Amino acid sequence: MSPYDRLAAIGLALPSPPEPIGNFMTHVRCGPLMFLSGQGPREHDGFMHTGKVGIDVATEAAYAHARLTGLNLLAVMHDALGDLTRVRRIVKLLGFVNAAADFGAHPAVVNGCSDLFIDVFGERGRHARSAIGVGSLPGNISVEIEAVIEVDD
Repeated sequence: MSPYDRLAAIGLALPSPPEPIGNFMTHVRCGPLMFLSGQGPREHDGFMHTGKVGIDVATEAAYAHARLTGLNLLAVMHDALGDLTRVRRIVKLLGFVNAAADFGAHPAVVNGCSDLFIDVFGERGRHARSAIGVGSLPGNISVEIEAVIEVDD
């Protein structure tokens, strides 16, 4: 089953890829690796989910925000590669959670993105990962995630 079939099976469609909000590129390819800049929980209409997890945002809602962030990363991959079947492997995710100082469930939040990538790519979606809490993120978004992927030519 292709990544697109898997997306359809879970009721998701790729949004348009987000535009950079600063002086950087959405992705850079270096040999077989592609580095994707951090993305946030942007809805198809441009709405960004904001708030501090553990205060304004519940863990379950932040999980959904991380899943949505993963969908935006998939949109960047599709735009960059022209076809998600060219993704050989998700190598690494780095997830940032805009969290209260005493919040400790960062991995549970970033699982939203990890679970999506495994749903879409199967075993090729399993990856190394870091999930950390930060005091703030751009625009007060709740989650930001970047990825490193291995690409087939």
